[in-house]
Amino acid sequence: VPHKHATFPPPSFFTPSQSIMPFIDIGCNLTDSMYQGEYNGSQKHPPDLDRVLDRAWEAGLSHIVITAGTLDEARKALEMSSDDRRLFTTVGVHPTRCKELVEAEEGMAAYIDTLLDLAKEGQKTGKVVAIGECGLDYDRLHFCDQATQLTGFEAQFVLAEETGLPMFLHNRNCAHDFVQTLQRHRHRFSQGVVHSFTGPPSEAEALLSMDAVYIGLNGCSFKTEEQLATIQSHIPLGRTLLETDAPWCDVRPTHAGHKHLQSGEEKDMFGTVKKEKWSRDKCVKGRNEPCHIRWVAAILAGVHDVPFAQVEAICHANTLACFPGLARGDKEEEEKET
Repeated sequence: VPHKHATFPPPSFFTPSQSIMPFIDIGCNLTDSMYQGEYNGSQKHPPDLDRVLDRAWEAGLSHIVITAGTLDEARKALEMSSDDRRLFTTVGVHPTRCKELVEAEEGMAAYIDTLLDLAKEGQKTGKVVAIGECGLDYDRLHFCDQATQLTGFEAQFVLAEETGLPMFLHNRNCAHDFVQTLQRHRHRFSQGVVHSFTGPPSEAEALLSMDAVYIGLNGCSFKTEEQLATIQSHIPLGRTLLETDAPWCDVRPTHAGHKHLQSGEEKDMFGTVKKEKWSRDKCVKGRNEPCHIRWVAAILAGVHDVPFAQVEAICHANTLACFPGLARGDKEEEEKET
């Protein structure tokens, strides 16, 4: 049943074989300064988050989970989501920001307690639906060293344990340490998703060997033919979630998966301009948006050779299974209105 407040795009966005089941973007960085028109510290155009969200709803999204990477980001995301029943958030610390957690002036335990209080507060209002983004990122050790990342990652399992919330997980070039850590603490969290997956088949197999662990795919997951082959043979749709990781991880013409956008109406819905020629009604080149979740679904349909509507339906069900707070939030809002 479509979300009662979802706004669907005009019929021209859909082919007859497609359904209009709403999309859920499980990971979108809406607090990023790009949506305020700022790029690398330079103001290029007016803030346009309102239009970014308008395009998302027009493209068929019913829910967006805002990704938080620090305590401050979680507070901002919680405030942002309080004004729109379709927005939700995570609470946690990104691996590249773990110095803020591990070396906190008040101490790591106190920082964790503050995160836990915020998560529980957001749970009561139905707005916090996951713990994260947490994990390991060995591609960016210049931001945070390996030992600090490991300490920060392990420290956050208590948040999932105390709240019962699923985990939104980050794993980049650290498969051995990440998988071992996850396996060691698997009993402490209900379910979770390893988002923005880019790893080899062995990594996918190790992750999916754990019950109720899903894999999130976005534009970064479709760069090479090897990645597409891994998705096709080792990541079943039944364990896949859709995400954009916007404003990052856009689908680019150089990506192997882009070939699946060459026909049909998924290629370009709103048009794109350079930020110097910004228009409120156009997407900005190089800045991903949640409306592009349809591109992720279209590529997956091509990779698995299944109808677009099948990807929609399966991934939608997977998302509600992984993030039960999204369905609970809908029910609570409906009860308030009756």
